[in-house]
Order: sequence, then structure tokens, then C-alpha cells
Amino acid sequence: MSKLFNTAALCLASASPRRRELLASIGVEVEVCPVDIDETPNGGERADAYVTRLARQKASAGAGLSSLPVLGSDTAVVCDGVILGKPGDKQHAAAMLRALSGRTHQVLTAVAVSGPAGMLEVCVTTRVVMRTIAEHEIAAYWVTGEPLDKAGGYAIQGLAAIFIERIEGSHSAVVGLPLFETARLLSRQGVPLWNRACR
Repeated sequence: MSKLFNTAALCLASASPRRRELLASIGVEVEVCPVDIDETPNGGERADAYVTRLARQKASAGAGLSSLPVLGSDTAVVCDGVILGKPGDKQHAAAMLRALSGRTHQVLTAVAVSGPAGMLEVCVTTRVVMRTIAEHEIAAYWVTGEPLDKAGGYAIQGLAAIFIERIEGSHSAVVGLPLFETARLLSRQGVPLWNRACR
């Protein structure tokens, strides 16, 4: 059944169901406006600069598709200074998990929101400690299909939760959107949150 009116308060420049669900959890309805940008890192580009640049480019591209404020975001998993993207195949995914196994890595998520207040952005770093993952677990995890479209080859909110010993920082940022920081940016752009009636 189609809606009689659009209640969206924000354009999400991403097809990510995880980001849409995270925004819904803080009371923000979105209009989904996926954009297509080149996500290749520049030579020598730091991870924080990389994810911030992509978030900004996504928000800018989305601004041409909607009259609403636009949110763009990007997440990178970083191990030993190397940005781990999404695995292309089983071997690539296994290599990523072996590199992360038994070690601490960083997850960087940048958020950019274009709106009445201009372009606002933030980048959040979370440290993730993984336990040692056995080879049979790596193989079994691939079969689930979960690693294929995930940065670093794993989903902390999914089956890979059993691999995570602890995190230092924002859990929601590892999933795809740091909610505390995102809520602040949205409020500055006039986007209503769940508590708008309490203000």
C-alpha cells in the first residue's frame, strides 16, 4: 500500500539497510537516495581523510536528488594502517579475517550532513578487539553469506558478534552510523529526532 504523503525528514544517500535501521531507531524517517561515487582511496590518503571525503561526496551527490537535508556516510576497517574494503571472493574474505584474528583493529565511520547549516561532518574511530578465529570458523562464516558486502569481511551486528571480545568506542559506528554524533549533526540541520516533542 502506498503512502498518501511522504513523512521523510532526511535523504539517506545510501542503499544500506543497516544505516536506514539505525536512523529509524532514533526516530528519523528517510527517503533513500543511493548515489554512485568512486570509492577508490587516493594515493597516501589517511583512513580518516578517506572516509570523510566519501561521506562528503555522497552527501553532495544526494543534495542534487532531494530537497531534504542529505546524509552521506562511509565506514572503513583499518588494520596495521591498511584500509580493508569489502571482500571480492572467499579467499579475500578469509585473508581479511586471518589478518584481524586475535588482534585489535580500528573501524572509522564518517558522517556528513548537507542542509540549511551547510555541510557538517564528523569522523568516529572505534577500536575492536577480536578473539582468535579458527580456520573452520572462517570457512563456516563465509558460507553464511554475511561477509560479502561488509567492510573488513564481517558484521559486528550479525553472526560475527561471537568473534568480538570487546570494543572501545561506538558500537553503532561499527555497524555503520555513530548515533550520538549523528543525532547532533541532524539536530543542527533541523532534522527532527524521536524526542522533538520533549524540547
